[in-house]
Amino acid sequence: MLFNSLHFAVFLPCVVIIYFATPGRWRWTWLLAASYYFYACWKIEYLALIVVSTLVDYVVARCMARAVAGRRTFLLCLSLAVNLGLLFAFKYFNFVNASVRAAFGNFDLTYSVPALDVLLPVGISFYTFQTLSYTIDVYRGKREPEMHLGIFALYVAYFPQLVAGPIERSTRLLPQLRVVQNFDFDRLKTGLVLILWGFFQKLVIADRMAMVVDHVYTDPQRTGGAVLLIGTYAFAFQIYCDFAGYSNIAIGTAKIMGIDLMQNFRQPYYAWSIPEFWRRWHISLSTWFRDYVYIPLGGSRVRKLRLHINLLLVFAVSAIWHGAHWKFLVWGLLHGLYMVFGGLTAGWRHRCAVTVGLDRLPRLQRVLGVVITFNLVCLAWIFFRADSISDAASIVCNIFRMEGLGTVAECLTQPGRLNEVFGLSRTHLVAVAAGLAILELGHLLQMCDRLQLRALAAPTCLRWLAYIILILVIANFGIFQNPRQFIYFQF
Repeated sequence: MLFNSLHFAVFLPCVVIIYFATPGRWRWTWLLAASYYFYACWKIEYLALIVVSTLVDYVVARCMARAVAGRRTFLLCLSLAVNLGLLFAFKYFNFVNASVRAAFGNFDLTYSVPALDVLLPVGISFYTFQTLSYTIDVYRGKREPEMHLGIFALYVAYFPQLVAGPIERSTRLLPQLRVVQNFDFDRLKTGLVLILWGFFQKLVIADRMAMVVDHVYTDPQRTGGAVLLIGTYAFAFQIYCDFAGYSNIAIGTAKIMGIDLMQNFRQPYYAWSIPEFWRRWHISLSTWFRDYVYIPLGGSRVRKLRLHINLLLVFAVSAIWHGAHWKFLVWGLLHGLYMVFGGLTAGWRHRCAVTVGLDRLPRLQRVLGVVITFNLVCLAWIFFRADSISDAASIVCNIFRMEGLGTVAECLTQPGRLNEVFGLSRTHLVAVAAGLAILELGHLLQMCDRLQLRALAAPTCLRWLAYIILILVIANFGIFQNPRQFIYFQF
């Protein structure tokens, strides 16, 4: 079931109404049933995977509470083996198998292990990491094991964030699932605004940007560099609005029912450095890797060489989490190299800033940092979006040659060429421009506390006018025919 579907538009009000009509002690049963139904709408057979992960980690955590140190380690390894084993079988086996077959082929050796004819279970990477964080926290003594199987099952399968996050920690979400929430009109209003904003990001910006990206990236070898550069910038906004839109819908949906999910994005393209970008982008995942991979490897307390190796390793694992393809590994390692290079050149860059006087112009320095960071992120996005590493390499080469400037100029003077070059009509271009303007206005409101306070203090009629305008923009410029799946569903 997609958030941007009529099915969900009927499903959500029914869930909320019955949820608040159900006696408090039994609400978890209704939410669990709704969550399993939500997932079963995609492929009912794969509900078994969620059930297996739930039962294994529930039993393992309960056993840990009574086990000695050596036994606790064995139980943790058992949880890791089951959960990561399922993830490997469904997500990575065919990739590894094909890579081994190709390697054998290079030496004219026979390799006969067949591929698995299975679909990737939607959301498996997300709920696997969520349930693993619980087991690891119990192992570390950060929390007691959850005794109520139903509540724990709901924690694993809670439908708003089941298939694409945010990846919640048990210390945050489990206690909330135990609290009986009364209906709160303010929560309803806040949740609906977040849902509305998420639909705007997805339907108006992301799905229209997707039209540009798909058109431009279809034949990158024959497309001019200037066109590819615009297509790459379009993808940057597509993937951000697509994923942030999903997160806002998920957070808003949960908020209506009295559950607070963590913020997953914080204006990442306003980051002035790569480390700052990762503190703003997919926050639930980046903090997961920080807490469960980076810090156990030694974090920043190790020697510089080990620190750099740890950074590269974390980004390599993060890349593999995103997808079973070599292009994702290149994308992740690029970000790792950015981090390493930034650390190695920090002193030199500071001295250069002092020499040219940038240290006396902090605002200009920050603007330059934002511009450089955004373009470095976009360079890495090319490998994330391209169909293959070779296509990505062609795109990068063509962009740096900057051919096709004349084609872009012709689109400005001959609007009829917009559809041919970018797959957009003049109306679509206006919609995209208006959408981006509204998006940046929203970002300004989120970043500036003073503007937020003024917006909240505005008369009710003005705020309702803003909501109505947003609804009209979505209704007129949103993509409703053949709704696109959210990008992160594939991970």
